[in-house]
Amino acid sequence: MKSIMHKIIIILGFSAVITVFVSCEVSNKKILRYQKLEEGVSNPTTIEELKDAIKKYGERAADVQMAVGQVGIWYKILGTRYLDQKMYGEALKCFQEALKYYPDNQNLYYYVGVCAGYMSHAALDFGGTGNTQQKYNYLKLAEEAYLRAISIEDRYVRALYGIGVLYVFELDESQKAIPYLEKAIEIDTRNIDAMFVLARAYYSCYEFDKSTEMYDKIINTTKSQEKKAIALENKEKVLNAQYSN
Repeated sequence: MKSIMHKIIIILGFSAVITVFVSCEVSNKKILRYQKLEEGVSNPTTIEELKDAIKKYGERAADVQMAVGQVGIWYKILGTRYLDQKMYGEALKCFQEALKYYPDNQNLYYYVGVCAGYMSHAALDFGGTGNTQQKYNYLKLAEEAYLRAISIEDRYVRALYGIGVLYVFELDESQKAIPYLEKAIEIDTRNIDAMFVLARAYYSCYEFDKSTEMYDKIINTTKSQEKKAIALENKEKVLNAQYSN
C-alpha cells in the first residue's frame, strides 16, 4: 500500500510540473498541496515539527526554483526551433514567455527584435482599409527589443547590427542607425554585413565620402569576390550621385 501511494504521489508531482510548463497557471494552493503530500508536512506545531518543516521546504524551494528556471530555458529553446523553421509568430510568443523567467537576458530581446521585424512583413492590410498600424507596431516592438538588448549589453554586436538594419531599411531613419553600426564595426572589425548597411546609411544621409570609404573598406577586407563586386557597383552609384549634383 505504501509503495502504491508513493507512486501516486510521484505521478501527482510530475503532473504538476507539466501543468506549470503548459499553462503557467497552477495556483499556489495546489502547489502547496502537492508539496505536503510529497514531504509529509501538513501543519507543524511543535518546535521539532517546525524545524523539520523548514528543512524540508527549504530543500523543496531550491528544487522549485531550478524547475522554474528550466521552464524559461525550454521556452527559449522552443522559440529558436520555431525561428529555424521561420515560424516567427510562434517563436515570438515563446520568447515573450521566456522573458517572464529571464527579464534581463539580452539574447531573448534580440530574438524578439528579429521575430517582430519579420512579423511586420506579414502584417498586411488584408481588409484593404489603408491601416498599417499593426505593421508599425511590430516595427516599434523590434526597435524597443533591440534597444533593450543593447542597454543590457552595450557591446552586443548582433543587436547593434539588428537595430541598424531596422532603422535603415524599415523605419527610414538612417541617421539613427549610424552610431550603432559604427560601434558594431569598432567591436567586430571584419563584420562585412554591418559595413554594407553602414555604407547605405551614410549614402541615405548624403555623407557620400564616408559611404565610398566604407565600400573601399569592404573591398579591402572581404575575401568574397561576389561581395567585392557588389561593393564596387554600389561605390560607383555613390560617386555618380555625389558628382551629379
